[in-house]
Amino acid sequence: MRGGAGWRATAESTSVMAEPSPKPYLTVRGDGSHELEIKKSRFICHLARVADEDAAQAFIAGIRKQYWDARHNCTAFVVGEEQPRERSSDDGEPAGTAGVPMLEVLRRRGVTDTVAVVTRYFGGIKLGAGGLVRAYGAAVSEALDEIGLLERRPVALLSVSVDHTRAGRLENDVRAAGYTVAGLDYLADGVRIEVGVPEPEVTEFHTWLAEATGGSASAQPAGRTFVEVDV
Repeated sequence: MRGGAGWRATAESTSVMAEPSPKPYLTVRGDGSHELEIKKSRFICHLARVADEDAAQAFIAGIRKQYWDARHNCTAFVVGEEQPRERSSDDGEPAGTAGVPMLEVLRRRGVTDTVAVVTRYFGGIKLGAGGLVRAYGAAVSEALDEIGLLERRPVALLSVSVDHTRAGRLENDVRAAGYTVAGLDYLADGVRIEVGVPEPEVTEFHTWLAEATGGSASAQPAGRTFVEVDV
């Protein structure tokens, strides 16, 4: 399956092509927040995409510092793809009524590399254990809907060298064919175009490139990267 509209290449890549290709995974599109009010209590869910546990903890610390006057800043995060690390905290709410339902929403939606902090300003009306579970879960679920998700798909990264006069046309042709332009490097003697190609389609891309350039350009392996697709 090729790219097309909505695809974005990320900066990370690796040159080790012999390793098994990583699997696609879902994550939040970016940082953001969403608020809902339940029986006069304010629940503000803050979401962020994070690369590791340290980044998740740093985001949590930042939110707790910013919302120091709130009664609770409950947390949950999932990081990693193959063996994800998961953590949650009720931050003073009754055990199992905040962090666990928040984490369960992340699990159920299948997202990783994502941290959620739900800040609660108590409105004077107790919600009970069941009400808290529903409220914290809804805060995360609605925030995910509001901010949106994307899928990160691994692709082979191929480097194509072309002269300056043909670079613009080839770049447009690559995009029109549904492949991902992952990078452009303007050099003194030409332009290097990095193209993201799903690994099962690498042979097909070589054939397409030869036809598109009349055999004047070839592609060299340059590792792997990820492309991001809105879902």
